[in-house]
Amino acid sequence: MSLTLVSSLDVFSRQKACSALAAEQPGALVVLHDLLEGGLVVRRVFQEGVRLVHGESTLEHPCLGCTVRLDLVPTVGRLLKSGTNIVVGLPPAVASETAVHALLRGLGDAVTIDSVVLACAPDALEDQLWDHHTLFESGFTPVPEDERTPGEFLVRELCFSDTVMLADPALVPVEPEARVRGVQLIRELAPHAELGESDGDVCTGVHNLADATARTMPGSVQAAPEPSAPFATVLHRVERPLHPERFRHALAALAEACCWLRGRLWVASAPDCRIAVQGIGPRVWLENTGPWQASRKSLPFASHMPGTGLGDWHPEYGDRGTIVAFTGDDLDAAEIAELLNACELTEAEMAANEDSFPDPFGLNQTTETSERSSS
Repeated sequence: MSLTLVSSLDVFSRQKACSALAAEQPGALVVLHDLLEGGLVVRRVFQEGVRLVHGESTLEHPCLGCTVRLDLVPTVGRLLKSGTNIVVGLPPAVASETAVHALLRGLGDAVTIDSVVLACAPDALEDQLWDHHTLFESGFTPVPEDERTPGEFLVRELCFSDTVMLADPALVPVEPEARVRGVQLIRELAPHAELGESDGDVCTGVHNLADATARTMPGSVQAAPEPSAPFATVLHRVERPLHPERFRHALAALAEACCWLRGRLWVASAPDCRIAVQGIGPRVWLENTGPWQASRKSLPFASHMPGTGLGDWHPEYGDRGTIVAFTGDDLDAAEIAELLNACELTEAEMAANEDSFPDPFGLNQTTETSERSSS
């Protein structure tokens, strides 16, 4: 038997993707979970289009994580005994990573996840990436406390999933040009993923948890080997630490033209800390992810840690350094290089060996978030 997880922002794309996947697996069970207002969880199980189960329960503390842990995991556990292929449609805005870890913790060796699929409408993707509202404000979740933006959800799903199912909601007219552009953007953002058409070729990738985790690790940098025009990804490295004030002034300009930036920074105000940077649509944030490997007294098992940069070990700096990737449709690689290189400490600043630099980002704290205009 196989178990396929489907995540989405909306129920319409999820429904089309689940139906298409089930049609390729005769007799498969389709499990749909939805979290409604007031903590009401609705659970439905279908086979060959016939509803077999309809159940409801109310969560004492309604949240997406509790829906997965308290209802989805037990449901899948019961259905596994049938030996039938299962397609699970997660509640909209539930991260597939959350569901994967909950299933593995709750069911252990009894469950094998074959594929993790993101169902989306490609013609809406770019607008959703630039949406500055939260998932709750945009109507994608009934949980007011969920402060993620639609873009944050989508980019993480694109990284974690092995498959992207192009599933245009039947009730919404498709804009052909926007759809083509959306497909091109998906190829640029998720070059590792299989692309499938809910109305045509249905193909899925293979879930590998280690690879998926490496792609979503803060500071991880992965890019398509070839650009998917009109989109492209510019990758730039800086060897010496960044001056924090110069970088603060440059950050808005660096982020302005790209829908996704990500990478890791070596900042002079926190020289021993590996700082992850990510910008998705209108939101940019920095996160202190702990010490560089070169700042540790020893390097146990370091070569097995994804995203450490040990493949580019510098004889003097070790894994310290800045590497940032910028994805967009109108990027000037020379301008990006000029802006970032201007932030690098000069030889005189390196020789001065200052004990302290201004810390405009508060990098000794856990996270710093800022917004840029989406105009």
